[in-house]
Amino acid sequence: MLRIHDYYRPAEERRRDFREVERPLAETALREQTSRCMNCGLPFCHGAGCPLGNLVPDQNRAVAAGDFRRAYELLSVHSDFPEFTSRICPALCEASCVHQLDEESVMVRQSEKFIIETAFANGWVVPRPPAREQDRSAAVIGSGPAGLSAAVTLRRRGWQVTVYEKNREIGGLLRYGIPYFKLDKAIIDRRRGILEAEGIRFVTGIEVGRDISADYLARANDAVVVAIGTPAARDLKIPGREKGGVHLALEFLGGQNRLLGGEIGALPVSAAGKRVLVIGGGDTGSDCVGTSIRQGAKSVMQIEIMPKPPETRSPSTPWPAWPYQLRTSSSHLEGCERRWNLNSLEFLGRNSVEGVRVQEVKWELSPSGRPLRFAAVPGTEEVIPCDLVLLAMGFTGVPSDSAVVRQLKLSLTPRTAVMSDVARNIYAVGDCASGASLVVRALASGRTLPL
Repeated sequence: MLRIHDYYRPAEERRRDFREVERPLAETALREQTSRCMNCGLPFCHGAGCPLGNLVPDQNRAVAAGDFRRAYELLSVHSDFPEFTSRICPALCEASCVHQLDEESVMVRQSEKFIIETAFANGWVVPRPPAREQDRSAAVIGSGPAGLSAAVTLRRRGWQVTVYEKNREIGGLLRYGIPYFKLDKAIIDRRRGILEAEGIRFVTGIEVGRDISADYLARANDAVVVAIGTPAARDLKIPGREKGGVHLALEFLGGQNRLLGGEIGALPVSAAGKRVLVIGGGDTGSDCVGTSIRQGAKSVMQIEIMPKPPETRSPSTPWPAWPYQLRTSSSHLEGCERRWNLNSLEFLGRNSVEGVRVQEVKWELSPSGRPLRFAAVPGTEEVIPCDLVLLAMGFTGVPSDSAVVRQLKLSLTPRTAVMSDVARNIYAVGDCASGASLVVRALASGRTLPL
């Protein structure tokens, strides 16, 4: 038995709502899947693949045997939030599965989702307060995945932990960036109840650096954890950028999530009836595609300056590395035109955008097939008509004028990542410390505090 590829709800059904796109897989199917695990003597899924170091072969063996309580106990050894990673992690573990060498990897992510949802359904997920309290307190600035992970780590060591979040609700990118159709926010709220029962205190609607000084938090606590993410999105400073209808991706995605969460009464940016052009080919761009379709866009196109990746693993990323290859998301399958090798030159239109002038580029590739540099192809300019442009080109790091960084007198690396000040017990974790990356890496970062 190979992998199950049909695990989404029907496209015509899911593109009309914001419910999670994946359908639950049957217990029998997942037990068959996990039975494919070879229990390798050197499990690359555990070591080279998973940033958390999850005990994947042991979990697989427990699921295959029908011992779901044991599977949950094993999963909980290294993973504090499997309900998040099992929905949004790209599954680095699966890319390093030994089965990748000759067939298809074991379905680890879906198995993890089955384990944690079974655990919640059976009441196995309960608060785990510390066995011994310490007379030490910590302030965590930011409630995204890294901040939540750091808070859990310190609380279970007996620290008194307070998490500060500038938004109305906790979750950071989990709540305000990732669409509901990938991660329903009730999942975050469910976990918040567990964390509060463990003794973690959340203070929301308070922006550290403006409403309360970061310096005060450092003086009032034994440690401060900075988990502010990478708030500076990469912009596209080409002629016409000031025109209406050109927005950063998180303006668009965050507005939809705030509407669904009841924080606002109308969309600040809507794709309804519009020709949408998404610039940027990563996961955030894919999320813009799916959200645009659900809002009723007239058409959706996603363009990327990079070349189209190969259909299968590139020789430049041999197993067990994360493969450079073409990825098609559930959103792409719902109706989206995709184009590669296009450089955006100018936003056109009077007051609002009416089109984008683009030009084809040709890439020079390395001997192993990785793109190195590009050059414009003469005579290939064209205009792509559009009424809404969404910029999804990643993030550039932490701004040098960040109030938190300034008030705590922290240094930034040349790539604008926040540096910890161990001597003062101030620790930067997650994307603000390493650059924009995956949720699973942010969670792993929060577990590494040397306190």
